[in-house]
Amino acid sequence: MAVTTPRIPSGTARTLGPINWVICKVIAKGAGVPNPHLFTTLGRTGGLYRAWLFYSGHLMPGGKISRKETEMVILRVAHLRDSAYEMDHHIRLGKRAGIDRDLLELIKTGPDAPGLSTRYRTILSAVDELIATKILSDATWNQLATQFDERRLIEFVLLVTQYDGLATTLGALRVERDYGDRPPRP
Repeated sequence: MAVTTPRIPSGTARTLGPINWVICKVIAKGAGVPNPHLFTTLGRTGGLYRAWLFYSGHLMPGGKISRKETEMVILRVAHLRDSAYEMDHHIRLGKRAGIDRDLLELIKTGPDAPGLSTRYRTILSAVDELIATKILSDATWNQLATQFDERRLIEFVLLVTQYDGLATTLGALRVERDYGDRPPRP
């Protein structure tokens, strides 16, 4: 997706307020960027931003699904939604969680990629179906239930829809990429 001029500029210390400004500075340092545009844009919402961070943090990195599988889900959503911002950050985070270049290519190819384990194929199939139809068929749900317990099934749906919604937010607000046109390499 080609991003043009952001619809809402990144916030400043004055527009974010002291709490959100400090949070954004910590995030910037962790991400290795001078301005984490998503966070300095959403930070303009005050307390809503902090509530969103709390929720998001419980899904990633605080969820019960493994970090590697969480990153697989996020990368697949980002790929399907053509979200360069999400891809930029989660290629880097995925690498830390054990997603190498080969696995990244399999994730991009999708559930029919040769070489995927049954578990990974099931996860990617469920992501694809949920993004495409906004629901999971009984067959897909039952297959996913062979891989995850009830808590993780709920978390999976929340994770996919969180990053699908985030891709929508990034696109609608035209949030600028943090790494410009030179994203981190896998």
